[in-house]
This record gives sequence, C-alpha cells and structure tokens, in this order.
Amino acid sequence: MHAGSLLAALASYLDARAHAGEWLVRIENIDPPREQPGADQKILATLEAFGFEWDGHVDYQRDKHDRHAQIAAKLVETDLAYHCQCSRRALRAANDAAGRSLGFYPGTCRHLNHATGAIRVRVGTGDIAVSDRLQDNRVVNLGQDCGDFVIWRRDDLPAYQLAVVVDDADDGITDVVRGVDLADSTPRQAWLQQLLGVATPRYAHVPIVTDAQGVKLAKQTGALGLDPNRASEQLWKALTQLRQEPPAALASASPGELLAWGIDHWRIDALTGMTHLTDASVAPQQNPLRC
Repeated sequence: MHAGSLLAALASYLDARAHAGEWLVRIENIDPPREQPGADQKILATLEAFGFEWDGHVDYQRDKHDRHAQIAAKLVETDLAYHCQCSRRALRAANDAAGRSLGFYPGTCRHLNHATGAIRVRVGTGDIAVSDRLQDNRVVNLGQDCGDFVIWRRDDLPAYQLAVVVDDADDGITDVVRGVDLADSTPRQAWLQQLLGVATPRYAHVPIVTDAQGVKLAKQTGALGLDPNRASEQLWKALTQLRQEPPAALASASPGELLAWGIDHWRIDALTGMTHLTDASVAPQQNPLRC
C-alpha cells in the first residue's frame, strides 16, 4: 500500500462507518502470474497498523474462480456473450487502419460461433447512464466507446469487470467508494449488472494521488510504501488531502483517534468534482506561542 491506496481505503472506510455501514475487505487476486507471494498478508498487516477494522472474513477472489466461470458460461449459453480468438496484434492493426482507439473491439468474432478463446460480452446499442456521488453523471454508449469487452481471458482467468460485478452482487455491496481512475469501468460494470439482473451499487469516485509530474502513484511507477511506524502522521496527511481539515493537534493522536475523528466529521461532498491530488508534503501547522 502507498499514499494513493491509503487515500482510497480511508475514504471508503469513513464513508461506510459514517453511515453505520459495514466495511468489507476483498483481495482481488485474479491474476496469479502477477501475484507476489505474501503481498496479501502485508496489505492486511498495514491496514491493521493504520487502525482499520473490517467486518466479517477477508474475501479472496482466487477462491471464486468456479463461481466466475459459471457466470461466464451462463452468459455464453444465453448468447449474451461469445468466444473471441482475436489476437492483440490483429486488433491493433484493425484499429490502426480504421483510425480507432486501441481498446475498441470491432466485433470481428461476434457471429463466428467459436468454441474456445476469450469471452466477450455483447454490448447494446443504447446508452448507459451512470450516476456518481462526486463526479459528473455520465451517459456512455458502449457500442461506440469500447465495443464488446472481455469478461474471461484466454488463459482461463476471469477479467476484472466480471469478477468485481459478481462478487459485489454476492456480497450485497450497496456502495462503492474508489479512485476516479476506475470510473471508466463503471459503465461496463453497470451493463453486466443489467444483464445479470443484479442491483447497481451507488458509486463515488474519489480523486487519485499523483506525483509532481501528474503521474498516478502506483507500484509500477515506484510509489513508496506506507510506513506503519508513521501511521498517525500519514493518516493525518490523508485526512488533509481528503479536505476534511483535521486539527493540527490530532497529528500526534493514535490511528484509532484519527479514524474516530474522521468518522464523526466525514464530509464526502468536500471532494465533489475533484479528480487529482498532488502528493506534496503536507504537515500540520503549529499554533504560535502566546506569552
């Protein structure tokens, strides 16, 4: 976990607790080739060190493989999805020739009845309306925006879009608070929710943390990990970045005290319309001495 993941975790935690809701932890490890041994335990240990308390047991997406496969197969059986054998190279060439974006799927395998390959869900021709508690509401036409998208990979692993929709529905998730970098996934997830006949949660996309060059903090870009020995300092800073205005006197409080203050004073509307936060150094201002 780094400053960006702490910000997202803190916002979702405070929002859940401020509304007397449950806060669930899910380890989204659906990509074994990229999984680092022990990373899940480090994440959980960091959450504990920062005072986060979750409800129920920790969910691991890798344990839901059969459930995800069942749903993907059901969508194929009902002709709501189909197998696709297009390679990335072929798609890149087709999109380059047509002047389209790289992520668009032109429907090459839509009517070919392949028995194997990745699985793509059929998107409709109409618009998908997506509401957001913080960002502008959006109307997206998936047919024009991205085309049929992958829900099951060629290496027999579920794609993120399918796994998160199935797990949100199975877990009874009513509210999702996450980074704005995932906002583009929301229309696709809303479409899958419609096809599966499950409820669409309320979404709130909070700003992401970037470095001084505007690059999102991430493991791939060398973002520094959180230091459990400085949990209070980093929690105070995150509260400040979330525009919650914690008093300077709380900078030395325990993580539990900081979280309790954050729950009591939570104002998610302070983040309305914000998409990026720079990870500049933020420190509490000391009150001047009075003689």
